[in-house]
Amino acid sequence: MTSAETDTSRDTCVARAAARLTAAERDGVPCAPVRDTLGDTDVALAYAVQQRVVEGHLAAGRRVVGRKIGLTSPAVQAQLGVDQPDFGVLFADMDVSGPGAVSTDRLLQPKVEAEIAFVLAADLDGPDLTPDVVRAAVDHAVAALEIVDSRVSGWDIRITDTVADNASSALYVLGERRVPLSDFDPVDVVMTLHVDGEQVSSGTGAACLGDPLHALRWLAQTARDLGQPLRAGQVVLSGALGPMVPVVPGTTVTAELSVLGTVTARFSSGADA
Repeated sequence: MTSAETDTSRDTCVARAAARLTAAERDGVPCAPVRDTLGDTDVALAYAVQQRVVEGHLAAGRRVVGRKIGLTSPAVQAQLGVDQPDFGVLFADMDVSGPGAVSTDRLLQPKVEAEIAFVLAADLDGPDLTPDVVRAAVDHAVAALEIVDSRVSGWDIRITDTVADNASSALYVLGERRVPLSDFDPVDVVMTLHVDGEQVSSGTGAACLGDPLHALRWLAQTARDLGQPLRAGQVVLSGALGPMVPVVPGTTVTAELSVLGTVTARFSSGADA
């Protein structure tokens, strides 16, 4: 096969997988895994699918406001056969912070996890993104709930499926307490997650790639190298501090993250929201 034929074949794979995921989100019907088209291991090809889907959203008027980091748990990495995190794009309409209910009507098979969100005060596009540079770029941190979802039926995913599917992202909720890094170390945060008052998950900052700031640095370097660096004002969801749990309409999820305080989401069907 010639180089041109290979490029055409890869582009066909990208187009086919992107169309499948886009249709699943549009129609509200989960689809079959896309690894039948992409294979199990070609992460670069999966990111090309993600970018194709993102470009479609941008063309429809959606606006990028940040990134999310996934696969920060060594156990989850081992499950999917990878040795590094992945990332997805956050759009403005994914932010459902506030007192109103989170409608499950726009979700397929949602789960929720608690994490630390960083809001940037400076661009992270320089050649030497040292830990000190990355830390200094953070304006503040807040407690966050990430509502993850999969357009792939039954969460039957491998690494190429989740990367192509925008890192299984959906919505997010930010807490109200803004804390500068001068007041705490993210690695020391202790998290508990409750659903309807019952504790269902717990963890610490160390569960997120050893330190949420390590995850942020990885993302900053990766995004820069891809020509899409993190920018001032963007939100970064740094990765789960404990196991994710499924949610259904009628449930209330509350996470407490040490000095960052609490963050709550009440889930409801559209008719009840």
